[in-house]
Amino acid sequence: MNNQNKEFKMGPQMETGNFGGSQGGETLYIQHFRNEEARFLPYYMEKMQGYTALKKAFGMTQAAIVDEMKKSNLRGRGGAGFPTGIKWGFINDKTPFPRYLVCNADESEPGTFKDRDIMRYTPHLLIEGMVIGGFAVSANVGYIYIRGEYTREAKLLQEAIDEAYDKGYLGKNILGSGFDFDLTVHRGAGAYICGEETGLLNSLEGKRGEPRVKPPFPAQAGAFGKPTIVNNVETLANVPFIVNRGGDWFSKLGRLERSGGTRLLSISGHVKKPGVYEIPAGGMTIRQIIYDLCGGVLNDRKLKAVIPGGSSAPVLTADEIDVIYDIEPLMKVNTMLGSAALMVVSEDYCVVKLIHRITKFYAHESCGQCTPCREGCHWMESIIERILHGKGREQDLALLTDISDNIAGKTLCALGDAAAGPVASFVKKFKPDFEAYIRGGKHA
Repeated sequence: MNNQNKEFKMGPQMETGNFGGSQGGETLYIQHFRNEEARFLPYYMEKMQGYTALKKAFGMTQAAIVDEMKKSNLRGRGGAGFPTGIKWGFINDKTPFPRYLVCNADESEPGTFKDRDIMRYTPHLLIEGMVIGGFAVSANVGYIYIRGEYTREAKLLQEAIDEAYDKGYLGKNILGSGFDFDLTVHRGAGAYICGEETGLLNSLEGKRGEPRVKPPFPAQAGAFGKPTIVNNVETLANVPFIVNRGGDWFSKLGRLERSGGTRLLSISGHVKKPGVYEIPAGGMTIRQIIYDLCGGVLNDRKLKAVIPGGSSAPVLTADEIDVIYDIEPLMKVNTMLGSAALMVVSEDYCVVKLIHRITKFYAHESCGQCTPCREGCHWMESIIERILHGKGREQDLALLTDISDNIAGKTLCALGDAAAGPVASFVKKFKPDFEAYIRGGKHA
């Protein structure tokens, strides 16, 4: 079989990786993964100082908690990288009630599977983080919106929530504090667009899952038209660590001034040791991650490309991997960290087939609300498909670039950019691969 017809594994059921690499550092999660006892309350209380942060938080003012979050330099782990403390600070004394806290557990970005392990192995971290977050912004109701495909994780989360209710960490007058907080798991129906926060909120309300016009932003009018904070699973799971040990401590775990804590990475594709890894935020280059942490490219082949932040991130070539794996350094090379899902592509895989698969996914997942995305994604898919089948034209590459330019930045949400950016970058950086099909050298 031709190696270029091999399937590219973008998000397999991987085993959890071990922390490694030359940068070292303290880890918060990885030592508890793959331990089935970690999801139960006794383990969480004994091994992870379970719910001690909540007790400490109840002795702090809400403003003090938000201040610690700001000091921590915790940035959203779902893709946008927005500072969590600043987001929480949008809720103030003038914000009307009721207020809601929503966890985005949709994790639908291809190549991403880190939040799955948090929910599977350390669900009480997420629960405790949400209760603290609810207290900090005076929200008495929380929702965990989990992707429909995560059947096992939804079940395990509910079991952990039941444990928390039984022991008084959820419900009325938690730990005698006078604070009430109820938490509900809400399962989605498998739509990628519901990973976008306002599409998620529409789905949560029982409406069609499609993005809203912003402003107003969720902190102004979110779930059920009320002020809402939406945070990612990993983001909220970091909260107990920050409250227990302080924002300054958490900030120093990171290696860059603006990025605190550790990061969980989802590594997939043609790499020897795929899985979930934990590194200091900004602590390694892409080259170090691939070759030191993950053992190098599968079968010792040469590296051809890297998609650094989930399938929506513009691609990098093998010559561009000596870059720090964090938000600003990746922005400087015209790509993004996204959900910290790094996909490795070896020399023997066809990048034209890869971008066709990615584009096909986004064409299918477009909600259809915005014309540039609805029409443009299908156009790009059709053009790449005809190139693959030997019917491409010389002008098709310029046409793909033009279409992607007419999508990017012209839609209500980032799905349009998620589809356009990869296409433009693949065409620019791997033009000879496309031309080989157009000029008859290859045929799918």
